[in-house]
Amino acid sequence: MAHSWKRIPDPKVDALSDRVRDLLSCGANKPDSREVNLGSPVLTLQTRTRQSAPTASGLTSTTTSSSSSSSSRSVTVRSNPVSKKYDSGWKNQSSENSSIAAKSPRSSGSARKPRTVQARSDSGNTQPLKYLGQSSVNSPPRIVLPAGNICPSGKIGKTGMASNQSSRTDVLGSSTGIYGYGSIMRGGTTARGYVGDTTGVVNAKTMSGGSVNDTVKRAMQSVDPEELNIAGNEHCKKGQFIVALSLYDQAIALSPTNAAYWSNRAATLAGLGRMAEAVRECEEAVRLDPYYLRAHQRLASLFIRLGHLENARKHLFHQGLSPDPSELQKLELVEKHVSRCTDVRRRGDWICVLREIDAAIAAGADSSPHLLMCRAEALLKLHRTDDAESSLLNISQLETPTNSSSTKYFGMFFEAYSFFVRAKIDLALGRIENAITAAEKAVKIEPRNVEVVFLHNNVKMVARARARGNDLFKSKRYNEACSAYGEGLKVDTSNSVLYCNRAACWFKAGQWEKSIEDCNHALHFRPNYTKALLRRATANSKLERWVEAVKDYEILRRKLLDDKEVAEALFHAQVALKKSRGEEVHNLKFGGDVEVVSGLDQFRDAISLPGVFVVYFEIAPDTQCKQISSFVDTLCHRYPSINFLRVNIQECPAVATAENVHIVPTFKIYKNGSRVKEIICPSRDMLEHSVRHYSILNP
Repeated sequence: MAHSWKRIPDPKVDALSDRVRDLLSCGANKPDSREVNLGSPVLTLQTRTRQSAPTASGLTSTTTSSSSSSSSRSVTVRSNPVSKKYDSGWKNQSSENSSIAAKSPRSSGSARKPRTVQARSDSGNTQPLKYLGQSSVNSPPRIVLPAGNICPSGKIGKTGMASNQSSRTDVLGSSTGIYGYGSIMRGGTTARGYVGDTTGVVNAKTMSGGSVNDTVKRAMQSVDPEELNIAGNEHCKKGQFIVALSLYDQAIALSPTNAAYWSNRAATLAGLGRMAEAVRECEEAVRLDPYYLRAHQRLASLFIRLGHLENARKHLFHQGLSPDPSELQKLELVEKHVSRCTDVRRRGDWICVLREIDAAIAAGADSSPHLLMCRAEALLKLHRTDDAESSLLNISQLETPTNSSSTKYFGMFFEAYSFFVRAKIDLALGRIENAITAAEKAVKIEPRNVEVVFLHNNVKMVARARARGNDLFKSKRYNEACSAYGEGLKVDTSNSVLYCNRAACWFKAGQWEKSIEDCNHALHFRPNYTKALLRRATANSKLERWVEAVKDYEILRRKLLDDKEVAEALFHAQVALKKSRGEEVHNLKFGGDVEVVSGLDQFRDAISLPGVFVVYFEIAPDTQCKQISSFVDTLCHRYPSINFLRVNIQECPAVATAENVHIVPTFKIYKNGSRVKEIICPSRDMLEHSVRHYSILNP
């Protein structure tokens, strides 16, 4: 379609037209025949010449378009500069291009005839557009070309193309499409595009901590899924799993039916420790390609790590597939240790259970929730209650695959076994209500399992015995309460809570020896049981066994650092121990606030008394003094056997002069009238260490 306009004579335009004719006559407008090898063969293009259209200046413009090829898609464009046009012609051209851009040359299967137009530059000169896509009236058209890199010089090189390129979205001139995966350059700038939605794709710079790897950057801009997959493999080998995961995500978005991409993504998730997700992705790969050997082997490896040995064996030998020798050896080794673990657990040899679990984990089942749960049960049976609870918390953070419910360990489904072990640990820790709930869930899943049913009955009986004993204790019927707790201990002989409760009843009844005996039982099954330690220390104090009482109170003091009652009990036990040994103890007092010194005489009288005095020299407005003052108050309550004095050297310069204090904050420690230590500008840890050293709590 040709357009004609009325030509306005212009000497500059005429001169330009003459120069263009000269250039055309000497062949200066021929395309550059040099090709750049970018890794993909490009067939020789056959061109056909379109009939030139007359222009107002009498010049002709000629363009050539390529024929389509199944193995390569490149276009050579040749355009002749023409004389400067006008706004009305530009509008007509734009409307034409809108209809042209809607047709994809690949979807139609025929070569497209590109148009050559011109645009007005800022300097007033014209510049040819090599290819015109969809544009609007108010903005210049976007420049998009089929496969390859187009440089400002007009050179066109070859680019590698994916085999499934025909399925890509090809919208010329729009921001949602790109041809090939090259850059389109115009006027020295580069425009980049991407096919499809990029929402949720991790930025390469963010993933690499700010340094963008060139390979990742190039791959992120690619629309070739295989290139993304290769880049993902490279980063997965380097342990850069977050980067690899994003690359695989993009590859799957472009080719969602490729089983290899799903399998590779599963491997990356496994590297990140997200085992349940890895299983799901690998199962998707197997669904897409049931005969994909690599996916079956990878799925078998994941199931070995998770301890799902039956599923692992099924995928290793899927439809006669030859299993990987190393994976088969790993599976057989894990099966051997799990079988031994089952045998020794049945015999109640819990030390051997731990040994076999460790061996199975070392052999390959390093993410098995079944084995970790069995470890928690073994630790509980070995009276390592706190370790068992910690293991239970770690297991709760694992995501278990959905098909794990079909796997049986020790004769029960994993979900039932999980509730079974939780009920045991809750019962041992005195969380009776939680234990009842877990036991009921376990028996609902495994109503015929002997172990589950037995535990469920025991939990209910212990709960009834404790409730009855508590009611009797509140009624001050201590001997009857002891009998009630004893009924519960007949059912659960290792229940530390029942032992500790009965110890409280014996103490109230004045039977301190029996109280100590029950506390010993409770601490045997639960060594860090605070209540049992406190009740044993109190009973020993009643029997004037000061060495044992002080020992228990010191343990409690370290565990309950800010407990004033424990601190006071320890103080009195220490004083009583000193007296029992015949040591002189004078004017020792417990507790109190920091005493403010107002004069030199008061200061000298205070530090001359028996005991330990910590004197704090300060200047009130000083920032460092303000920061440590509150900590001094804390130490005063934390170490009540120490006497704390505060001296403001501005208000009491005589004390500062007598003690030669020139820097604040300064601390001086006096014991029985003699100075034993001086600390200038100490840290909090250093100050507390010194106070603790001279405290009567650690004589």
